[in-house]
Amino acid sequence: MTTTTLAVLVPLLPFLGSVAGLLLGRTAPGFVRPLAVLPTVAAAVLAVVVAVRQGGGTAIDASTQLTPTGSVPIDLALYIDGFAALVAVLVGVVATCVQIYSTGYLREDPRYPSYAALVSLFTSAMLLVVYSGDLMVLLVGWEIMGICSYFLVGHYWETPEARAASLKAFLVTKLGDVPFLIGLFALATDAGTFRITGVLGAVARGELDHPTPVALLLLAGVAGKSAQFPLHTWLPDAMAGPTPVSALIHAATMVAAGIYFTARLLPVFAASAAAMTVLAVMAAITMVGSALAALAQDDIKRVLAYSTMGQLGYMAGALAVGDRGSAVFHLLSHAAFKALLFLAAGVVIHAAGTNSLTAMSRMSGLAKRIPDAYWTMTVALLALAAIPPFAGFFSKEAVLVAAEHTALGERTVAPAGAGWTVLVAGLLTAFLTAAYALRLWLRTFRGRGAEVPDHGRQPIAMTSVLWVLAIPSLGFGLTVTYLDDWFDGNALTPTVTTAVLGTGLAAAGAVITYAIWRTLAARTPVTAAGQAPAPHVAHPDADAGLVEAEALHLPHPAEDPADPGRALLGPLRGPAADGFHLDAVYRTAFVRPVLAAASLVRFLDREVVDTYVRAAGTSAKGLGWLVRRAQTGNVQTYLSALLAGSVVLAIVAVALANAVAGA
Repeated sequence: MTTTTLAVLVPLLPFLGSVAGLLLGRTAPGFVRPLAVLPTVAAAVLAVVVAVRQGGGTAIDASTQLTPTGSVPIDLALYIDGFAALVAVLVGVVATCVQIYSTGYLREDPRYPSYAALVSLFTSAMLLVVYSGDLMVLLVGWEIMGICSYFLVGHYWETPEARAASLKAFLVTKLGDVPFLIGLFALATDAGTFRITGVLGAVARGELDHPTPVALLLLAGVAGKSAQFPLHTWLPDAMAGPTPVSALIHAATMVAAGIYFTARLLPVFAASAAAMTVLAVMAAITMVGSALAALAQDDIKRVLAYSTMGQLGYMAGALAVGDRGSAVFHLLSHAAFKALLFLAAGVVIHAAGTNSLTAMSRMSGLAKRIPDAYWTMTVALLALAAIPPFAGFFSKEAVLVAAEHTALGERTVAPAGAGWTVLVAGLLTAFLTAAYALRLWLRTFRGRGAEVPDHGRQPIAMTSVLWVLAIPSLGFGLTVTYLDDWFDGNALTPTVTTAVLGTGLAAAGAVITYAIWRTLAARTPVTAAGQAPAPHVAHPDADAGLVEAEALHLPHPAEDPADPGRALLGPLRGPAADGFHLDAVYRTAFVRPVLAAASLVRFLDREVVDTYVRAAGTSAKGLGWLVRRAQTGNVQTYLSALLAGSVVLAIVAVALANAVAGA
């Protein structure tokens, strides 16, 4: 079978599995789990075969015209270079892990058939984005992911939080997708084609007439999809969905799509110095802001959500300095340890016997009860904090090296200012990342909350997946010297300067956090119940499971006196816990004006337009009533009316004649 045929099957198999799962979910429930897992496993295996055959060498390029358009043609095209081949393997592996994990996590969920089918469709859409060689076909996968995220985030639609989160995710990403679509059309108009190879060729020949407007329009879509400032606010709220969905969105689909798209079309963005500067500033704000917000969260999934935004900021920063190799390298590395973090968090939540108990202030005694999650999450957090030799160290260092080269003028793809912006923000974020990673570990596994009931050993389908993902989280970075051919031939090895600075700052963040925690814990007495006394004040980010928590007789999230985040953030803690009030700004600047305008339109429609419409109807009805009353059927009445009318007309005529004669 040819490589092209195998590549076509990679996104097709999960799509067929999704369709079959939706059709057979109710009539043949026994087929649901095989239809969820097997097509995804097959797609992952085929993606590996395609990657081996591609080998990081010449790109696989094949196409056939979808339909004649009369202007810019749309093709069913494949374009698989080293980036696409590796990212497709990543999507297949993570999606397989999520599907297997979900068979245990949602084994009692009555809506599992639709959930599994949507996950397969989500996977298929992302693989379509990865392999597509035509921007319009890529857009199809791009938008399907938006629809899937809406349904999956709102899986627990009985809760208002899930409904609101799904709607928010859909609308905020659509806010970016509108200019993104305009940018795609403008790009195709300038280049004369939707084919990615044709667009890149036009850029190389200098035929792109409006690079800055096009790049900025496309960046709006990237910011929405990859949760970058200022369109990032949907991602923390999306934690209302099932935890495996969070792993899929954060590691292999949705948020990865924007970074991958930018890497695929990087020459388009690099043609505009203004666009590269905007991307650098956007990445820097996202990195630092999300790391500060993560330090203030009590919900374990929200910490991981803000962590994802920060790591995506690193990737966007690498692209802003013109190095797509380090961006995709960090994308691959991050996918492994972030999927592991979310799935391990799912085991923590599952151990509590509820899908919504995610506040770290309530956790206690988990290290011994769920050793699989304890050890694998420790590995993933070390990778997140970029501690050598874990995967995150090598990929994050590759980003910092690229920023350093641009800042010093050794790389001229982007302005030097963009390089300094990314480098400084990246180093500061390294400090903050290590701090919130250790804080999460301490509060989750060394916390002193009220211990929840032990619900027994977790399903093997969940725990086995954790160890599978722990392998690349630990060892993927060690393959860096063998991946140069897959990443444009650019070396991705760390340099002494950035390695010392980055690792030193990460170590400092961890040491300071641990010292503060030990000091605060020593000063805080522990009650007989094991709960450190604290004011009974609800945390601003209390999770959606408050009702379930009360049913389990657990305390509300409280201000933990031993929380090192309070001391590290100081007066910033309140704003950081609320995402620096950006949602409030949006409500004031956009939501309220739109609602006010809608109220005005409703008033005009009901009180003005409807009044005239009702008046016109009433007048016609009244006139009809008069006419009906006049139709008596009595000939004498008609003759009398005719005579009276004639007399009136005669009088009027005489009066007019006299008036004319007098004049």
